[in-house]
Amino acid sequence: MWKDIVILFREYMGTGLIVIWFVVSLIYLWINEKRKDLRIVFLYMPVILLLLYFNPLFGRLVYGVVGEEIYYRILWLLPVTIVLGYTCVSIYGQLAVRRQMQKKKTGLAEIFYAVCLAGILVVSGSYIYASPTFRRAENLYHVPDSVIHICDTINVPGREVMALFPVELVQYVRQYSPVTCMPYGRDAIVDRWNYYPPICAAMDAEVIDLEQLVPLAREEGCHYTILPADKKVLGKPEDYGWILFGEKDGYLIYRDPSVELVFPES
Repeated sequence: MWKDIVILFREYMGTGLIVIWFVVSLIYLWINEKRKDLRIVFLYMPVILLLLYFNPLFGRLVYGVVGEEIYYRILWLLPVTIVLGYTCVSIYGQLAVRRQMQKKKTGLAEIFYAVCLAGILVVSGSYIYASPTFRRAENLYHVPDSVIHICDTINVPGREVMALFPVELVQYVRQYSPVTCMPYGRDAIVDRWNYYPPICAAMDAEVIDLEQLVPLAREEGCHYTILPADKKVLGKPEDYGWILFGEKDGYLIYRDPSVELVFPES
């Protein structure tokens, strides 16, 4: 248990240099910060959180309730950035006060401190946008443009629609459109939840078999089915009554007329 907790902490904290500055900041605040309210926010609360996080008994309890993948989220409560920021400002303030007391016009000490601080922050982290898990946002919603275009195309003002999306788009649909329903969601693409319905398996197959997919989609009441244009499909959608409704960003949108879609009265 202890080893797992330490590994999670190490992975969450990246290079580890930020942790060093965080601990140094806590020590500085312990010695220099006298105001009780600020000590509670910037000192006592972070220390209590760390003690809880590194407590194997507490860890075993949390692991048993929510699982090991969730435990690291306790670290989200750790105000690392706030503590570092307040400590830096506090030290800078002391330098400024000392300069005023000495009646010096130039603030070389403050400038030197600011430059050193910026350098420390740069070398303490890594360039986050170089990570393969990050990519430039395509729009203000931070979802693929294809999701927006597809949802707007199948949108029926005044009511919800049921649409069967490819697995790679599922997690983004709900972020954009609250009226676009799906027969399965993120619960089907997270392995630890052990939920993989037949319709998801049929949609995620290397070759989509319409003889298998169409009945499952109709059983779920799907008005639309979205298929990747470059994916192999066994069978012709038209033979199963599907109508090509549109094509957006490399995805084919099919409408199933057998599933009734009532348009609200305007």
